[in-house]
Formats: sequence, structure tokens, C-alpha cells
Amino acid sequence: MPDHKTGTHEEWQAARDELAKLEAEQAKRNEEIKQRRLDLPWVPVEKEYEFDTEDGKKTLAELFDGRSQLLAYNIMFGPEYTLGACPGCTSLGDGLDGSLVHLNHRDVTLLCFSRAPIERLTAYKERMGWEFPYVSTYNTDFAFDFGLAMTEEQAQEVPEVKEMIDNPPVWLEEWSRQIGAELKDGLREGPSWIAFARDNGTVYHTYTVMAPDPFVAPYYSSLLERTPKVQAAEPRAWRKDEYPD
Repeated sequence: MPDHKTGTHEEWQAARDELAKLEAEQAKRNEEIKQRRLDLPWVPVEKEYEFDTEDGKKTLAELFDGRSQLLAYNIMFGPEYTLGACPGCTSLGDGLDGSLVHLNHRDVTLLCFSRAPIERLTAYKERMGWEFPYVSTYNTDFAFDFGLAMTEEQAQEVPEVKEMIDNPPVWLEEWSRQIGAELKDGLREGPSWIAFARDNGTVYHTYTVMAPDPFVAPYYSSLLERTPKVQAAEPRAWRKDEYPD
């Protein structure tokens, strides 16, 4: 007998019908939120940024690659990380390549940012087998200007971050070992999605969302939400080539 309540098909159908009502309400609310997201004002990006890419230096406008929209995920991979990017962010990155062709054909360029030098990003990308463009914000103010990273001083001013640095749980200590950096450096990177638009030669910042929003999570997380068993609460992630089994 499974460690879960069981029932007849009729009982399941009745419970499923009630759940469907809640899911419909959520879907309607999501449509409202999507419209509010589209209605956000666009903010012109007036500062000039130059990034290191696998194809040399590029400006923010050049990262659009001829399209009018740019969607980017900021992977936690700071200059101090010696063993690779955050395993959780890496898991999210594993799910991006299949979307590239579809977004590109809908006028959207998809890429990832990190603050580590481009040589380390390129090596990590090769290790993970990724195809999406991976761009370095190393030695630029970009990540700090858009809230994708914090200075050491800023990190100390955030109570939640300071507490994690001063009194880390076991899983976070292990995470620190996985990335090869002290927590005071590792936790300064912000896992975030950021979007830009380009219109008549001007680049606009349009949207940012950060963890712990569910959108800033590996894609397999949403699949696990539809499986029968509750997943472990510990926020532990593994790189795909490092699972202990």
C-alpha cells in the first residue's frame, strides 16, 4: 500500500475537477500578470557597455544580433569562483538550448551573462555542452548597475545575505565548496532574468526578475511539480556531470 491516500476513479475525478477550478483561476491571474509585465515602462540604457564574447568585444546593442528583443539569464559565476558556476544556475542553463531556434524565429535573442572572465565561461560552456551565447560582464559595471550582482559592502547591508554568510546551513557550505569560492564572494552574484528591447537605435531595459521567483529555477523544477511525490525540501543542486550516483 503506498504511503498516500488512495481512492476510486470517481473520487479522483471529483478531486481533480476541484483542482481544475483553482488552476483555471491561476491561469486567469497569470494572464493579468503577463499584461502588467508588458505594460511596464521601457527605460533607455544611456550608459555604454562593452562585453567580452566568444566573437570578441560587443556592445549591448550588438548582443541583439539583429533582433529587436534580448532575453538573458545571469548565471552565478563570479570572478572568484574557481570550480565553475552555481550548480542550480547550471541546471537552468542545461534547459536553454532547445529554446534557441524557437526564440530566434520570434525576434528574440537568448543568451547568458556571468561576471567571470570569458575564457572561463567558454571552457565551462564546452564542459556543459551548451550552445547558447555566453557573455562575460567581467570588468564592467553592467551587473552592478542592473542589480545582477552586489559589491561586498552591499552584500553586508542585506540582512538575509549577511546571515547566510555568517551562519550558513550545511547545504550552503557544500555549495560554497562546489563553486570553489567563499560565501562572502559567492553570494554576491544574483540569479536573474533580464530583458531589453531595441527600437530606432535605442536600447531599453524592460524587465528583471530574480530568485526566489519560480521563473528563476531549472526547467525540470516545473516538471517535478506534476509528479506524484513531494521532493526534498533541501535546496541542493548538482551539475549533470557530478551526480553522486
